[in-house]
Amino acid sequence: MSSEYIISEPTSMDKEILQHAVQELFNPDHVLRFPDASQIHFNEVQKLSLEYKNILKIDHLWDFSSLSKLELNNNTIEKIQGLDHLINLTWLNLSFNKIEKIEGLECVQKLEVLNLSNNKISVIENMDTLENLTHFFISNNLIGQLDNVLYLRKFKNLAAVNLFGNPFLNEGDYRFFIAAYFPKLMFLDSRILDQKTRKEASIKYHYVLEKMRLEELELHQADEARQRHEAELKLHRVLSFFCESSVDLYTYSLTLMFSFLLFLVQDAFVEFLNGSSLFKNMFKDDPKAQTLHCAPGVDSLIQTFEHQMGELCTQLFEMGLAEHKRRETEVKSFFSCQEKAVTDCQEKASQMLAKFNHEHKERTEEFQQLSDPEVRKVKIDHCNDEINRLCKNLMTLEFQLVSEMEEKIKTFDSSVSDMVRHFSETAQGMFSHCRHLEDDYYQKMQKVAAEILQTVAIDTRKEDLPDNVIMLFENRDAVMDALATAHDNHLLKINDRETQLTTGIRAWKEALIKGIQDEELKRNRTNISDIHRYMDNLREQLEELI
Repeated sequence: MSSEYIISEPTSMDKEILQHAVQELFNPDHVLRFPDASQIHFNEVQKLSLEYKNILKIDHLWDFSSLSKLELNNNTIEKIQGLDHLINLTWLNLSFNKIEKIEGLECVQKLEVLNLSNNKISVIENMDTLENLTHFFISNNLIGQLDNVLYLRKFKNLAAVNLFGNPFLNEGDYRFFIAAYFPKLMFLDSRILDQKTRKEASIKYHYVLEKMRLEELELHQADEARQRHEAELKLHRVLSFFCESSVDLYTYSLTLMFSFLLFLVQDAFVEFLNGSSLFKNMFKDDPKAQTLHCAPGVDSLIQTFEHQMGELCTQLFEMGLAEHKRRETEVKSFFSCQEKAVTDCQEKASQMLAKFNHEHKERTEEFQQLSDPEVRKVKIDHCNDEINRLCKNLMTLEFQLVSEMEEKIKTFDSSVSDMVRHFSETAQGMFSHCRHLEDDYYQKMQKVAAEILQTVAIDTRKEDLPDNVIMLFENRDAVMDALATAHDNHLLKINDRETQLTTGIRAWKEALIKGIQDEELKRNRTNISDIHRYMDNLREQLEELI
């Protein structure tokens, strides 16, 4: 640690602290390559040491996108934050600080080593995204419940844990407890978990572990069953969903966008239309249905109606799946074209930046050797002109991409709209057929009801009818009202299902297009902001060299 930059007063991270920390990374042999810290690009730094700086707040790390190891131990940090852009971080040391809660780790998903020892943490929590975690150190904190350590069982790659110095140590043989519940753990409190300890632990906690194993198995099986059920319905459900993705300079988060499109197009909008589901739903709330069905001749009508409705709904269901497949193919094709456009733009921008950085380095090294103020001024003006030219070229490239994407989105919108319109019109035709079937059933039921009414009225074969049917058919108006009400309810169920499908598919299309447009606007604004920030940084570096 350099003695030139010890900070006595509590402070937050700023550009000066970070530049000095980066400069310290390079040994004297490399100093010639980096005569000034301002010439070091933060996005190329892979390791950063900020120990003993009396830092209060983690901040200004957004440029360190390549950082894999971060040492922040022995500071006065009270909250874990400011790590959102460190997507490549694998090592994080926050020991000997004043942290009270585990949080702010959602984005560092590649993290393998996490050291939180000697803080004020009382609960192990909020680490669900750290699936790659192999080493976790939380010694000398305030963990009071040994059972809380079981939270770590979800990390299948965990090899080493340090828990020494927490209050739960008073609970006795916690070493056997850990060995029993973490059979794959190799090191506990910097000591190897030997076979003798593991064997004693397995004997001591045999019944508890067996019970837990069975409970976990049941939960796992229930979860698998739930996922299978959801996967089956998900293809048919109406769902509008889109997510946000973060974008760095000329880096389009296509993976997130691709997930976004797949999540949307999985909905075919024909859920519960395969078979007799709609038919059964039509009769579900009909109070007189059971009585009417007991009347002679009605059973065959019902069976015929159900069979016809089932066949028609199955056709609609299969058509919906086929249309879903067409939409899915179209959306995938769009995102594939979008990916190519963005990638091409990114490659051009990278070449442009590489060429500029090489030439800019030569220019700055050249004018640093000059002693004549007038000549230096000319060279500096030339550097500024080149920075402005780079900015203009990058903006032009971005504008070209925006124009291209606008045209692609417009074409895609038109194509998807045609598909949605075709699907909606075809479905509406099938629902219209459903209404015709209902009308036919209603008319036939009226005829059957008239015959039964006549039978009941003249007492012919009245004894062949069930009592509840006789009671219903003694009142002609009640029978006809029941049939008319049932007919209206049936049509209402058909209409509601038709509305659900047509409004759902339109809402899906609108959400999809709006989501794409919003993401494209966000990408564009972020890129423009990053370009300006990059230019400002270049100008600031140039001013510092004057």
